[in-house]
Amino acid sequence: MILYPLKFTPVYKTRIWGGHRLEQFGKYSAALPNIGESWELSGVPGDESVVSNGILTGNTISELIEVYMDELVGKKVFDAYGQTFPLLIKLIDANDDLSIQVHPDDKLAAERHNSFGKTEMWYALDGDKDAALISGFVPGVDKETYLKHLADGTLEQIMNYMPVEKGDVFFIPAGRVHAIGRGCLVAEIQQTSDVTYRLFDFNRVDDQGNARELHTELALDAINFTYVKDAKTHPKAQDNVPCELVKCNYFTTNVIELTDKLERDYYHLDSFVVYLCIGGSVEIRYDGGSETMVKGETVLLPASLSNVTLIPQKSSEILEIYV
Repeated sequence: MILYPLKFTPVYKTRIWGGHRLEQFGKYSAALPNIGESWELSGVPGDESVVSNGILTGNTISELIEVYMDELVGKKVFDAYGQTFPLLIKLIDANDDLSIQVHPDDKLAAERHNSFGKTEMWYALDGDKDAALISGFVPGVDKETYLKHLADGTLEQIMNYMPVEKGDVFFIPAGRVHAIGRGCLVAEIQQTSDVTYRLFDFNRVDDQGNARELHTELALDAINFTYVKDAKTHPKAQDNVPCELVKCNYFTTNVIELTDKLERDYYHLDSFVVYLCIGGSVEIRYDGGSETMVKGETVLLPASLSNVTLIPQKSSEILEIYV
């Protein structure tokens, strides 16, 4: 069977800090009080993405990898990750501040959780006037300083707060303390991992008066205290030219602003490609057919489809992600 561009049913997550702005991306559930996160493409056990289009409808991402292997994900990816899909892609609506947290690297996550580490990035889709987020510490913070402020309940005083505007890019390697702030709407691309160490949750409680668990002891060995000066970038994309946002050992993410058709040749990648449509509508033409994605939809292009033509129905914007 010739593989084709695959769509998936999003996995919605209600969160204590979640809101309703993802409705503008077509994310809605009458059964949930809010949608804090929409997991667009996930191989996390218990939350695996399920195909929603074509003859493979109903199959999970891991079932597809088991059957199609390198045809789906590429030989280098299959050799490295086996039947685990290596990326988790989300849309996040922060109606309130997320907890201040950190993620372990591959070594620590493997030792403690039999998991991958969690390096991630955020692409700002929108931000309220005063929206901000945390990326690392202010200059001069070391372990001793951190522990003092943690004990005093003044951790916020030593965090590096950064304003957020649409189009901002934040790279968050494992070990960097961070938090998405109130008023931020972001796309998140990360390693397949759900391991998070919470350091501080702004003394919040849920409807039953319960505070969320903190992981301050576990976090201590995971934190990188190095100050990072350029924690935010804002690349300027040209029409119909892929613009690199982040390139690291785990993923590459580009943004493409489409005003005309664009041919993309992925033969050299030896990887699947994920498109996340964040504006407009785009037809994907490939040898054997076509598929259309609209704002809010995510499409997995199998590695075997190494050449496609992207045709915007109107001025459109997509994220292009691969390993």
